[in-house]
Amino acid sequence: QVQLVESGGGLVQPGGSLRLSCAASGFTLDYYAIVWFRQAPGKEREGVSCISSSDSGIVYADSVKGRFTISRDNAKNTVYLQMNSLKPEDTAVYYCAAADGYSGSYCDTSGKYLEVWGQGTLVTVSS
Repeated sequence: QVQLVESGGGLVQPGGSLRLSCAASGFTLDYYAIVWFRQAPGKEREGVSCISSSDSGIVYADSVKGRFTISRDNAKNTVYLQMNSLKPEDTAVYYCAAADGYSGSYCDTSGKYLEVWGQGTLVTVSS
């Protein structure tokens, strides 16, 4: 069964850190760009970050630049999103998705070419 499973969400105080994982099963992540999205209650989905299939292309939304880091471990078939200096406005359900259609060195958070979605993991930033 082809699927992505996110984990690592939870409750954290402002200024804290979390690391989200996006683990693939049934397929190999190597050939896909991976995109992280988030959706807060009552808001539209927002593209947070992406990493190209070759890892040479990485994009961050302005809202998370300098605080979040995306990375990939092909041996574990997993992509990570390290989130530091978390703010209450980072509270959302975070989803990862696999995109097939970009060149190896490119990705974006537009939502194109998405083929597999995870179920999401909730991140709550609150004191």
